[in-house]
Amino acid sequence: MIQASTVIVVLAALSAPAWSQPSFQEVKAGWRPSDAVLLDRHDQVLQRIRVDRQARRMDWVALTDTSPAFRHALVLSEDRRFYQHSGVDWSGVAAAAWGNLWNSRTRGASTLTMQLAGLLDDDLKAAKGGRSLWQKMGQSWSAGWLEKHWTKAQILEAYLNLVGFRGELVGLSALSATLFGKLPAGLNLEESAIAVALVRAPNASPDRVAARACRILQDMGRKPDCGVVGVHTAQALARSRAANPLAEQDAPHFAQKLLQSRRLAAGDRIRTTLDLPLQRFAAAALRRHLAALSQRNVQDGALVVLDNQSGDILAWVGSSGRGLSNAAQVDGVTALRQAGSTLKPFLYQLALEKRYLTAASLLDDSPLDLQTGAGLYAPQNYSKDFKGLVPARTALASSLNIPAVRTIEMVGPNALRDRLVKLGFSSLTEDGDYYGYSLALGAADIRLLDLANAYRTLANQGLSTPPRWTLADAKPKAARLLDAASSFIIADILSDRTARALTFGLESALSTRYWSAVKTGTSKDMRDNWAVGFSRRFTVASWVGNAGGEPMWDVSGMHGAAPVWQTVLDRAQQSAPASAPPAPPPGLVHRPVRYQGEVAAPRTEWFLAGTERTLIVPQKGGAAGLAPGIAAPVDGSVFALDPDIPPANQRLVLRARGVARPQWWLDGKKLGSGVALAWFPWPGRHRLELRGGDGKVVEAVKFEVRGASLRPKPRQGAAR
Repeated sequence: MIQASTVIVVLAALSAPAWSQPSFQEVKAGWRPSDAVLLDRHDQVLQRIRVDRQARRMDWVALTDTSPAFRHALVLSEDRRFYQHSGVDWSGVAAAAWGNLWNSRTRGASTLTMQLAGLLDDDLKAAKGGRSLWQKMGQSWSAGWLEKHWTKAQILEAYLNLVGFRGELVGLSALSATLFGKLPAGLNLEESAIAVALVRAPNASPDRVAARACRILQDMGRKPDCGVVGVHTAQALARSRAANPLAEQDAPHFAQKLLQSRRLAAGDRIRTTLDLPLQRFAAAALRRHLAALSQRNVQDGALVVLDNQSGDILAWVGSSGRGLSNAAQVDGVTALRQAGSTLKPFLYQLALEKRYLTAASLLDDSPLDLQTGAGLYAPQNYSKDFKGLVPARTALASSLNIPAVRTIEMVGPNALRDRLVKLGFSSLTEDGDYYGYSLALGAADIRLLDLANAYRTLANQGLSTPPRWTLADAKPKAARLLDAASSFIIADILSDRTARALTFGLESALSTRYWSAVKTGTSKDMRDNWAVGFSRRFTVASWVGNAGGEPMWDVSGMHGAAPVWQTVLDRAQQSAPASAPPAPPPGLVHRPVRYQGEVAAPRTEWFLAGTERTLIVPQKGGAAGLAPGIAAPVDGSVFALDPDIPPANQRLVLRARGVARPQWWLDGKKLGSGVALAWFPWPGRHRLELRGGDGKVVEAVKFEVRGASLRPKPRQGAAR
C-alpha cells in the first residue's frame, strides 16, 4: 500500500504557497570559514588559523573551481534528473513510493534542491527519526521557490559548499584539503567518487564508503579495482581528523606572535604586511646557507626584513625549520641572544652626539686593563692583535673592541644602556653598572626584531616608529630618538668599505652594488653571530647560531649571518630604484682632515658643526681631535664609595682636555686647578664646571656619588 504521507506531500506541493529562502548572494555573503586567514600584502594566503571548533569550513568554492568529475559523480549519484525537474522529482517520488510498497531499496526521492532547502533552513533539518510530515512539505515548497529564484548552477554551488561530509568537515573545500590535500578543482575520478559516497552516509565505515564509491565509479562507466579503491578510501578517511588540513604554511612564527596580541573571529581575513614572495625567498636562502654550514655545528638561524619608511614587516623567518633544526618551534626573531658587536653603532652615535668624539678622532687600539667591580677587564680584538692609533671611523667600521671600550669609558655604561632602552631594547632590564664596560662589546641579551628596528632608526636619521604587522594598523607619527646629524655619520661609516677593510677587506659579503650600511657581530665562544644593515629602502637583520646555545665551529658573522643578509637584501632591493647615498641633514660640515705624523690617511670627513678639525694631533692612550672640555668624569656618571677601602685611599680624578690653565669648580665653589685633579668624593649629587684661565665656563657635567656605611664588626664566633 502506498504510504499516506507520500500522497499528502504530493498534494500539498501542488497547492501550498512557496516558503521563501534567502537569495544566493545572501547565502554566499553569509558564509564564514571556521578559520581566520592571514594574508600577505598582496592578498596571498599565508596561514589559516582554526577559530571555530564546532565545524571545519574553508573558503567558499565557486562551481567553476570544482572538478568536473566531482560534479558528474554528485549529480549521477544524488539527483540524476537534477537538470530536468523543478525542485521535486516526481518520478523519483513515485519510484520511492513503489519501493516502499514492496519493501525494496531504491534511491530516495529527495533532490539536491530539496536537500539544499534543508541545509538553508534549520526548521527543515532532519532529526534522528527523519523528517516530519510538515518538514517534508516545507522542504518541497522551499525547493520549488529555489528553482524559481536561483539558477541550477547556483543551487549546485551552494549545495557543495554547505553539505556536511564526514565528522566536522563541511563543504567540498574542507573535504578536499583534509582528505586529499588539494583544491576541489584537482579531484580525480576516484577521489570524487569517495567524496560523493560520503554525502549519503558521512560517518559510515571505510568499507561501506569504499563499496559505495566503487558503485559510483561503475555507474560512471568505469571498471575500478574495488580493492584498490578500498585502500585509498581508508587512507583518505584516516586523515579526516588531521589537526591542520594544510601540511605547510608560511611564516608560522610571525602568525603565532600576531595571534598572541589579537583576538580573531572565524572568517576574519587579516592583510598582514608580509610579502609572500620575499618571505619564501628568505626562508629558502636561510635554509640553503645553513645546510652549507651544517658541518660546522650550525643548526639555527632567523631573519627579519623591515620597510624603512613604514616599518612594515616584510619577511619574518623564525627558524631554519624541520630537518635542520632540533628546535624548529623556537622563534629566533624574538628569542634573547647575546648581541656581540651589533650595539657598537649606538655607542659611537651617542659619543658623537655628546661631542666626546668625531668620526676623525683617534682612538688607541692597544692593550687595555680596566678595574671593575668584578675584577680586571682586559678586552681583546677579534683578530687578537692591536692596530695602534686609528680614527673612530675605522674603529667602528672594522669593529675594533679596544676603541669601543675606550669610548664607553667616556660615555658611561648607564648612558649607553639608557639609550638602548630608548631605542626599544626592552630586554635590558638591569642598569648600566650591571653590564659594565662589556656592554660596548654586546654583553647583553637582545631580540633580533628590536635590533632590526633600532638599525632602521639609524637608516631614518634618528626617526623611529614601531614595526607594523598588518596593513590595517595605523601608521604612528615618527618620534625622534637620535640626533639626525650623528645618525647620518654612523650610517656613512657603516657604508664605508674602505674603513672596514682593516678587518674585512674591500670585497666581502658586506659589500653590495648599491648604497648600504651594515654591521656584523659575534658573541662569546661563537655562540651567536649577526649581520644587520640597511639600504635606503630596507633593513635586513639576520642571526645564525644554535637555539640550544652550543658554540659554532669557527663561524663568525662574516661567514655565518652576512651571506644571508646580503642575499636577502639583494632580493628585496630588486623592487626598489637604484639606492644612492642619503642626503646629509642640516648641522653637518664636510671638511678635509689630515693627521699629524701620518698615523692615518688624510680624507674628507663629516663633522657635527662646531667640532670640525683640519689637523688631528695624536694623543697616546685615548682620543684625539676632541673639542675642549671635561674628559672625566662623564656627564651622568654614578660613583659609589666602597666601605672596605679606607676613605683616604679613595679619590676621583678630574681630567681636563684642551684647556689652557684649567680651573675646577664644584657646586659653585672653586675646587682647584690643573689638567688632572684628585678629589676626595663625598656623597651627593654634584655639578662640576671646567673653566679656562679667563674664568669662562668651558663645560659642565653632573654626577652622583653614593655613600657607603661602615660594615659592623662581626661578633666573636660568627662566620665571616
